[in-house]
Amino acid sequence: MIVLSLAEIAAVVGGRLHRTDGSPLVTATVEFDTREVTPGGLFLALPGERVDGHDFAARAIEAGAVGVLAAREVDAPSIIVPPLADGQAHERSVALTGDADGAGAAVLAALGKLARHVVTTLSADGLTVIGVTGSSGKTSTKDLIAQLLEPLGPTVAPPGSFNNELGHPWTALRADADTRHLVLELSARGPGHIAELAAIAPPRIGVVLNVGSAHVGEFGSREGIAKTKGELVEALPEDGVAVLNLDDALVAAMASRTRARVVGVGENPAAQVRAADVTLDEQARPSFRLITPAGEAPVTLPLHGEHQVGNALSAAAVALELGSTVEEVAARLSAVQRRSERRMEVTTRADGVTVLNDSYNANPESVRAALKTLASMTTQSTGRRSWAVLGVMGELGDDSVAAHDGIGRLAVRLNISRLVVVGGEGSDVEPMHLGAAHEGSWGEESILVPDTEAAIALLNDQLQPEDVVLVKASKVARLWRVADALLATSAHEPSNGGDA
Repeated sequence: MIVLSLAEIAAVVGGRLHRTDGSPLVTATVEFDTREVTPGGLFLALPGERVDGHDFAARAIEAGAVGVLAAREVDAPSIIVPPLADGQAHERSVALTGDADGAGAAVLAALGKLARHVVTTLSADGLTVIGVTGSSGKTSTKDLIAQLLEPLGPTVAPPGSFNNELGHPWTALRADADTRHLVLELSARGPGHIAELAAIAPPRIGVVLNVGSAHVGEFGSREGIAKTKGELVEALPEDGVAVLNLDDALVAAMASRTRARVVGVGENPAAQVRAADVTLDEQARPSFRLITPAGEAPVTLPLHGEHQVGNALSAAAVALELGSTVEEVAARLSAVQRRSERRMEVTTRADGVTVLNDSYNANPESVRAALKTLASMTTQSTGRRSWAVLGVMGELGDDSVAAHDGIGRLAVRLNISRLVVVGGEGSDVEPMHLGAAHEGSWGEESILVPDTEAAIALLNDQLQPEDVVLVKASKVARLWRVADALLATSAHEPSNGGDA
């Protein structure tokens, strides 16, 4: 955050001052949790489903905040933002904050205006904003980009997948006068959403990873998803850079939608930044030759899954654009760490059971990648059994039955030893179990259980030393409970990993 007075912030967001003359300076971060407020900060009064931030305004001041950004008058120095015009209260903002009167949407809109002002000011002084979007891999790639850029200068990136209307401006406001790079994820549940986020923090470099089936229920088709993902490259300036995955035809086609210079990445021979001679070790960690116009260098990723190669190439392209050498990029990629939890988090228990906790979220593409990683880790290790504990993939609309059926069949084709489908009879995930049964002559190899407790009981009863267990589902399934329970049963040693 740059130093601004309450009066200056009120002018930026179109609010009015309350219980203050506007002279106090905001010198610390903007927070929506009073426990995170530090002296000199600004408190964001957001209504929620269970609590209302307006009720904690006084507590925020006691914690050191110099003011509150609010939608109604509170007993504290504050900036009161006006309600949004009819129809302007974004349904996602209302859903995010849980309020029915649009107060949360009004506060979030003001937060976005403040972030836009700060980012625009900092960009004029040398800040580079990098935006990342795609149906899967955004968080992995964001984390990789941040790690490659940090040696080049102070870098800000969001924790985990904090990529919505709140997380996007909140992260942007972590940047200050010393920040050189701001790395942001851009998510969407409908047309125009990425354009809105890009307007808050205008990117100079945009990365599009892939177009999959995530949220196809909202978009109607992969083409509809591609149209929205492409809003990122449309937002780039003429002197910007669009990093596009040429291995995905829908992403490659976005080159015609941007004024920016295009850098292609992938294993496609036409890619300027590409991978060749990709191999996997017994832990499914990829090695490859990084080939660029400036030369080539070997890379060995300490992350699990061949899908991480594409993420690494996108990160490499960004770092090369911002001044890194090929040798520096290769060395840093070979030393990266997994930063976000529940994304291909690989842990081995004392008895040799390895748990692949990829339970943060799921869509058909990321589940296929995770299953291939599981298969690779067990086929190269004689005698190790593979377990896929899978739950529902949400927001697939009319494609849900076919998508779940296809995952079940893929588990059979990859020769996964046991498939545990968590959801029960009549659930959206049941077609996964049925697909596995129809694909091969499986009997007990696939089992349908009603809930996480049943899955945990089954695994505790049947797991053997050296087994490898993948746990993956959409967040709504809360399948991380299974991974947590498995790891709580025995002392374990964490190993480095990445997310799908």
